[in-house]
Amino acid sequence: MLAVLDVVLTALDLYSYVIIGAAILSWLVAFGVVNVRNDFVRNLWNFATAITEPALAPIRRFLPNLGGVDISPVILLLLIFFAKDLILRYVYPHAF
Repeated sequence: MLAVLDVVLTALDLYSYVIIGAAILSWLVAFGVVNVRNDFVRNLWNFATAITEPALAPIRRFLPNLGGVDISPVILLLLIFFAKDLILRYVYPHAF
C-alpha cells in the first residue's frame, strides 16, 4: 500500500512540474520569446496543453473573468498541494 501511495505522490509532484512548465511556456509564447511555428515548440505546446487542459478547464469555468489574468494554474497547484498534504497526514500513517 505504501508503494502505491509513493507512486501517487510522485505523480502529483510530476504533474505540478508540468503545470508550472506549461504556465512558463504560455508566458514565453504570449510575449513572443518563442515561436509556435517551430516544430519543437509546437510539439511541446501541444503536449503541455493536452496534459494540463483537462484539469484547468473546469477551474476556468468556475472562475470569474479577471481580464486576461489566468490564475487557474495557481488554484490547481494549491489543490494538488492540499491533496498531497491530506495523503501524507491522514492516509500514509495508517497504510500498512
